[in-house]
Amino acid sequence: MIYRNIRALREDHDLTQKQLCAFLHCSQQVYSNYELGQRDIPTDILIRLADFYHVSTDYILGLTDNKNRNI
Repeated sequence: MIYRNIRALREDHDLTQKQLCAFLHCSQQVYSNYELGQRDIPTDILIRLADFYHVSTDYILGLTDNKNRNI
């Protein structure tokens, strides 16, 4: 679920993996592995993705369908 969510968010924002990698300071191969589920997403990357997309980490993790962050 996590992997589908991060890919869907990226595509919904019309971003390439390369563009997102520049923001995350990681290689395209590493990020591709996140989207394919071949590598676990580190907590710091998960938090940065949630902040970048303005969604909750729970949404990315598939624990809720609600994209809104509770602040």
